[in-house]
Amino acid sequence: MRPHVEFIHQDDLIWHMAELPHGQGDAKQQNLSYDEEDGSASMRVRFDSDWSRVAGLHVAATEWYVMEGEVKVGDTVLTEGGYFCAPKGVLTPALEVKSGTIVLMFREYGDWQFTPADADSADKHELSELVVLNTNDMDWYEVTDPDHGSPMDFDRGGTPVPGLYIKLMYRDPVTGFYTRLIKAKPGWREHPLAHHPVYEESYTLAGDFHYNYGSLGPGTYFFRPAHVRHGDFTAGEKEGATFLLRCDGDLVDWYTDNARVEMFGDPVNWGEGYPESEPPAMLQPVRSRSVGKWKDPHYQ
Repeated sequence: MRPHVEFIHQDDLIWHMAELPHGQGDAKQQNLSYDEEDGSASMRVRFDSDWSRVAGLHVAATEWYVMEGEVKVGDTVLTEGGYFCAPKGVLTPALEVKSGTIVLMFREYGDWQFTPADADSADKHELSELVVLNTNDMDWYEVTDPDHGSPMDFDRGGTPVPGLYIKLMYRDPVTGFYTRLIKAKPGWREHPLAHHPVYEESYTLAGDFHYNYGSLGPGTYFFRPAHVRHGDFTAGEKEGATFLLRCDGDLVDWYTDNARVEMFGDPVNWGEGYPESEPPAMLQPVRSRSVGKWKDPHYQ
């Protein structure tokens, strides 16, 4: 399984050669999270030259989200906000990518292996449609809207806090696995701690989120395995927050009220001159900005 990543910024990650076999061109990837057992991964991929690949089949369920640049999927051109998903067994058309393009790429239930193929070689009994869309053409819907929200928002007692808006890009009708964009309005707050029966991963695209382990700005990522408690959250006051969220099943919120996440300890040789001088603040904040100010001056 993937390790718990809480949280990391893309600038802290190194670049590797991209795991894109049969491609023509130069590309590198940053590993946001990586499952060393089955090869599942979430990556940020940068194309340093024009790049292309023939049609074929991935071993893994595969998703691309275009952050900047241009990707041509078959006959469809995707720019910033473009997205495609090839579930297992679905033929991915030929790809053409322009130099300078950056995408978020996700592999699930498999590694980097890819077999060139044409439409006639795919097993038509197992194929489902390739998902290709431009999220900029999609409307935002309140997460509690029963006509447009996804089923996991309403089943089994999940009660989302108003003020969140979604664009659902992909949902597996069998497992409930989904990928969607979420936008929180400025100042949106979810105050109790929460955990879920499924994993949850997020990449911040715009704005910022504050919670009891720090601030999530653009380029910040986390991956939480199931049952890891987290929160509470407050979206930035200026523009809120927009992020890409993925879960491997229906997202049900299990809340914990009256909870605290705190760090205690006695300072020992904290900085030059201690104990005569005042020790620096502990680097880990001890409460959420939605409840009170950080004790770490960096987060004031």
